[in-house]
Amino acid sequence: MLRRNNMRIVLLLVLITVSEATIGVFVKLTGDAIPIQTLNFYALSFAAAFLAMAIPHATGRPLRFPRGNVKDTVIIGALIAAQISVFNYAMTLVPIANAVVFWSVAPFFVFIFSALFLGEPAKKSYMLIFGLALTGIVLARPLAGGEWFGNLVALSTGAIYAGMVTYMRHEGREEAGNDIFWSMAAGAILLSPALVLAGPGEIGRFNAYPALSLSLPVMLWPVCLGVVSTGFAYFGISLVLKKISANIYSLVDIIVSPIVAATLGYLVFSEVPTQGMILGGGLLLLSGFWLTREMSRGKETAAVHPCQCERMNAFGA
Repeated sequence: MLRRNNMRIVLLLVLITVSEATIGVFVKLTGDAIPIQTLNFYALSFAAAFLAMAIPHATGRPLRFPRGNVKDTVIIGALIAAQISVFNYAMTLVPIANAVVFWSVAPFFVFIFSALFLGEPAKKSYMLIFGLALTGIVLARPLAGGEWFGNLVALSTGAIYAGMVTYMRHEGREEAGNDIFWSMAAGAILLSPALVLAGPGEIGRFNAYPALSLSLPVMLWPVCLGVVSTGFAYFGISLVLKKISANIYSLVDIIVSPIVAATLGYLVFSEVPTQGMILGGGLLLLSGFWLTREMSRGKETAAVHPCQCERMNAFGA
C-alpha cells in the first residue's frame, strides 16, 4: 500500500511538472490572436473554474468562503495575477528556455526578502551559492542581444514570485486548502478590465497547423493554458503538498520543470538555447536548488507555493 501511494505521488509530480512546462507552449501557440493581457485573464478564469469543480470533488466538501481571511486572499490573488501575467508576457518576448532559466532566480529573491522582512540570518555557505549563481548569470548573458528586455521581464517574475512566498511566510500561510480557488478567482477579477482595455481578441479564429493537418480554434490554447498549465498544476500541487514536504516539492520544481519546459520549446518551436544559456542556466538551476535546500533546513512546512494560502491546521476546520 505504501509503495502504491508513493508511486501515485511520483506520477502526480510528473504530471504537475509537465503541466507547468506547457505554459510557454500554449502562450506561443496563441500568438497575436489574443492580446497577452486578455490571455492572462482567460487563463486565470479557466483555472478558477477548474479549481471550483476539482477541489470539492477531491475533498468531498463544498468550497468555503474565507471569512476572516479576505484581505490575504485578495493580496495573494493579486500576486498570483501579477506573477502569471509577467511570466506569460516574458514568454512572448524570448525563447521558453530563457524565460524559465531567468525565472529560476526566485530562490535568491526569497533569501533577500526573507533577510530584509523576516529577519532570517544569512549563512556563510550562501556566499558560495551566490557566487555560483552570479557566474551562471554572467554566462547566460541576459543583457546581450535583442532579447535583453524579455530576459529582464523573466527575472522580474522571479522577484514577484519570491515576494508572494515571503508574504505568505510572514502571514503564517503553510497549509494547502481551498483558499487557492478564491485567490485565483480574485486574480481573474483583477485582470478582467483587460477585456475592455485590450479587447477580447479573435476568439472565433481558427489557425491551420500543417504538421497536424488540422485547423484548430485559437481559444483552445487559452483553455489549455488555464486548465492544464495553471488549474491542474495548482490543484495537483495542493494534493502533493499534503503528502510530501513543501521543500521537497520545491527542489523538484526548481530543477525538473525548467528542463522539461526548455525541451518542449525545442521540440515544438525548434528553439535552441545558446551554449552560454545552457551552461549559465545549469549553474543557476543548481545554485537555486542548493540555496533552497540550505534555507529549508528546520523549516520543512514553510510556504513555497501560493497553494499554501491557509493558516496551519485551518483546512477542514
